[in-house]
Amino acid sequence: MLTDRYGLELSTASVEARDAYVAAVDCLLAAGAGGEPAFAAVTALDPAFALPHLGRARCLALYGRGEEARAAAARGRELAAPASRRERQHVAVLALAIEGRAADALAATLAHLEEFPRDAMVLAPATGVFGLYGFSGRPEREHELLALMDRLAPHYGEDWWFLGQHAFAECERGRLAGAEARVERALALNPKSGHVAHVRAHVYYELGQDAAAARFLAGWLQNYPREGQMHCHVSWHAAMCALMLDDPAGALAIYEASIRPGGSAGPPLNVLTDAAALLWRLELAGHPQPRAAWTGIREFALERFPKAGVTFADVHNAMVFAVSGDSASAGRLADALRTGIGRQWAADVAEPVARGMAAFARADWSAAIEAIAPVAAALASIGGSRAQRDLVEYTLLAAYLRAARGDEAKALIARRTGRRPTVAVAGWA
Repeated sequence: MLTDRYGLELSTASVEARDAYVAAVDCLLAAGAGGEPAFAAVTALDPAFALPHLGRARCLALYGRGEEARAAAARGRELAAPASRRERQHVAVLALAIEGRAADALAATLAHLEEFPRDAMVLAPATGVFGLYGFSGRPEREHELLALMDRLAPHYGEDWWFLGQHAFAECERGRLAGAEARVERALALNPKSGHVAHVRAHVYYELGQDAAAARFLAGWLQNYPREGQMHCHVSWHAAMCALMLDDPAGALAIYEASIRPGGSAGPPLNVLTDAAALLWRLELAGHPQPRAAWTGIREFALERFPKAGVTFADVHNAMVFAVSGDSASAGRLADALRTGIGRQWAADVAEPVARGMAAFARADWSAAIEAIAPVAAALASIGGSRAQRDLVEYTLLAAYLRAARGDEAKALIARRTGRRPTVAVAGWA
């Protein structure tokens, strides 16, 4: 039988379909442009081949095209019946995630990987900070993901995709030396991978190497298509570098060109969170933007995330609604978060964070502190990376400074042992 790049047998007799499938998988794993049509082309070459339908479904889901994604997954389930057991499980696991059954999908992923550890397409949705672990709401999720990647590492060797994702898991747990070595090897093997370049940006960030990161990202982005899955978010990293290097105008130029709604072709979750986070960080650094600058983000948020439930988006929506003065949307979101406590993943953390960000937006520093400080140690549960969650911690720091509570500000920074050495918050030296 024909096999994929990881040596796993495929239920297709078409060499052309196999080759096209391998290329489509690599496109997805590298966050390249054109993954969805690439998988669609495989289904045209072999209409009975189930796996490319799940690959296409995953691409659609990443861009928020849920109905189409579920339809593609359902078609894959239908076609998988005569396939091998490995492929039937592969299809079933990925379908669970696409159908929104995240807890079931994670459990099924772990069981499948025990038997088929090199099934990278099944592992992929569990990796990163927006994956099954990342959005699980579990406070220990970073430790669990790194343990999984450590355990699987002998099965992947020098595979560029796995090296990059293993490095990201290490970075999020503060194993920066190992992360840097792995991501450099991954870059050498596939310098065009959007995911690998993204991990390199995170390692630079954690080490406080902003000038080196800015040089790397400026060169790398020149050869990465704007339609690539990670273009928006890697551009956010470049804008963050500009901000850290005291170049707010440069950060805003990147925002206008590659991050803002209407200026980015990225996945909706990236566009929302990256746009809101950058404007908020500009305010924290002493460069507030006018309320009108938030209008486009608000419209995008209401269109793409009209209901609460994606906790990381909820926190950013709270900021958007507060700054843009949309009290009606802010009230609906607050009600949903309060209702979700005890049922919605991480609502017990997201609700006070959202309340604190709204208080900060109206310059009520004491209320912001009272809301955020008690949950500051539990921010991992809302999702996102350490670099992204710094937004909340820096908001708390800024609130302490503006409330003239300097000792508490110093204590907060002291607790960041081992984290990046520079902080872009006005008033902090």
